[in-house]
Amino acid sequence: MSTPQARRGNTRQRIQDVALALFSEQGYDKTSLREIAERLEVTKAALYYHFKTKEDIVISLFQDATGPIDELITWANGQPRTLQTKQELIRRYSESLRSAEPLFRFMQENQATVRDLSIGERFKEQMLTLFGLLKEPDAELSDQVRCLTALFSMHAGMFAMQNVEGDPEEKRKAILEVATELVTAANPPSRRPARPDSAQTASP
Repeated sequence: MSTPQARRGNTRQRIQDVALALFSEQGYDKTSLREIAERLEVTKAALYYHFKTKEDIVISLFQDATGPIDELITWANGQPRTLQTKQELIRRYSESLRSAEPLFRFMQENQATVRDLSIGERFKEQMLTLFGLLKEPDAELSDQVRCLTALFSMHAGMFAMQNVEGDPEEKRKAILEVATELVTAANPPSRRPARPDSAQTASP
């Protein structure tokens, strides 16, 4: 039997899912709280218990999506700056985007709203932090472009690949493969930090 807390959590997620679906179908500005409540088949009072405004719903979605990214950044900061760490960072970031695809679609289609709510600034800060973790401090400009492209290809790929035939999981893997190749190319062996044990391993 589910607890009241679990039921409240499920209702909150249902509201988020339905709101995002309506925002995508008819636009953020043209969607009202009343329509969200009707689609959920609940009263507006029940909806107000969780969210007072549409803005509150969008902000909650961003908070839920940015939490895993913060955890990923914390993890990466505790790892050695090796190519393997950067490749794993990209892989984990790809995983974190799985459930956030509808939110990124909303961001793409409602850029003015994202700016007005100032929620895009937080996401921008996270992207700059991830960028700094992927590139070397003295990276050449072309390698910096590769690292930025690796990140944003994962976002753009979710939209661009919608009209490409194929299994969604296979398309996600293809996007990850390309992003990983870009990160690898941006960190050639000659520019990677020497491993602490390199002197030992080089001896016969």
